[in-house]
Amino acid sequence: MLRILGSSHRFCDGATRRDFLQIGAFGTALTLADLLRYQAVQAASKKQTSRSRKAAIMIYLPGGPSHMDMYDLKPDAPKEFRGEFNPIATNVPGVQICEHFPLQAKMWDKLACIRSIVSVDEHSDSLVMTGYPDRVNRTADHPSFGSVVSKLRSGDNGPVPPFVSLRGMSRGTEPGYLGIAHRPFTPSGPGNQNLRLANGVTIDRLDERKSLLDQFDDTRREIDASGTMSGMDAYTEKAIEMVTAGVVRDALDIRKEDDKTRERYKGVEQFLTARRLIEAGVGCVTLSIGGWDTHGNNFTTLKRQLPMVDKGIANLIQDLHDRGMQDDVVTIMWGEFGRTPKVNNNAGRDHWAPVMSALIAGGGLRMGQAVGASTAKGERPKDNPLSVQRVLSTIYHVLGIDPSLTFTNGSGRPMYILDDREPVKELLG
Repeated sequence: MLRILGSSHRFCDGATRRDFLQIGAFGTALTLADLLRYQAVQAASKKQTSRSRKAAIMIYLPGGPSHMDMYDLKPDAPKEFRGEFNPIATNVPGVQICEHFPLQAKMWDKLACIRSIVSVDEHSDSLVMTGYPDRVNRTADHPSFGSVVSKLRSGDNGPVPPFVSLRGMSRGTEPGYLGIAHRPFTPSGPGNQNLRLANGVTIDRLDERKSLLDQFDDTRREIDASGTMSGMDAYTEKAIEMVTAGVVRDALDIRKEDDKTRERYKGVEQFLTARRLIEAGVGCVTLSIGGWDTHGNNFTTLKRQLPMVDKGIANLIQDLHDRGMQDDVVTIMWGEFGRTPKVNNNAGRDHWAPVMSALIAGGGLRMGQAVGASTAKGERPKDNPLSVQRVLSTIYHVLGIDPSLTFTNGSGRPMYILDDREPVKELLG
């Protein structure tokens, strides 16, 4: 088994969140075929099948991005609150965003933001990926959004994994009580080699090996009194198909894009990879960019990072529109909390859970607006405080998934996907 260590992020609490991938096992002693077989068994007992082919792209900004310096600027607040950046007008009257987002400003009719989300003070992606804070998930094991998509699309996605994480594994991407079969596929680094035939193995030799496996399966079926082997051959076939079809491998290879497109995405290639994976049929892709735990030198860091975010978002959303996919793909970008409205003595901003912002686009939702507002100094929601669960509920709604659906947890208890299930009405078309 090959273990691949990915990128890591060190936050102010001293802990390092390291991404990882165990090639061929997805974190356990499961082969790709075993994984698909397990998904098939799970799919047979599910209560609802999602027939929607809509998809989601979830962009996570690790460390907690400053709402005051991105989508919720306060130019009339005292200097120690408003900071160094100025707002600029968007192409939608009445909506202003940061001066370092000029590309988004020109296409705000294709975007929207939410400025009144209430969070918790935790350095974890658990809340925005599952709807529940890390302190709850340590015992409750609620599944990530992508894992729910995987659960409902298992056995119905051909050779394409329903959930892909381009940022490695984290607590927030875990499937919880849905089981290890619904962890994301994580094509980190050399993990791409897992999608190729081994050296010296041709398609003919692969067929010979498959024939031999079929003979073993026949024997195992004869001695398997429970009948669990019956019909499982189809899922070994799918495992082989994922390798031989090459759909995922091709999607991950951005060299297949033309030079002009690759140049547009230079420095933010994950956004391009996410688009290609969605086009290939993946139901949920998550990625991350930058580090946002800016207790010191907040404005220096953001001057470097905000233009990269602007470039990634603008190219991704425009590409989805150009391909007629704007209503079929919902994109959301957020972090775990906002940052203190008042700038500290280190020219930084500290953790701030009372209010944060999120960017959202597509999915047939109403664009060209800012939903909710914070107070004059950006300290808390002025009106319409929204939970993370309500935002996630809106995204589930786009994908045709009922957030009141229940799954059985490890103790045999039925659990709702979300408890606060009312979607954000301002975003509904």
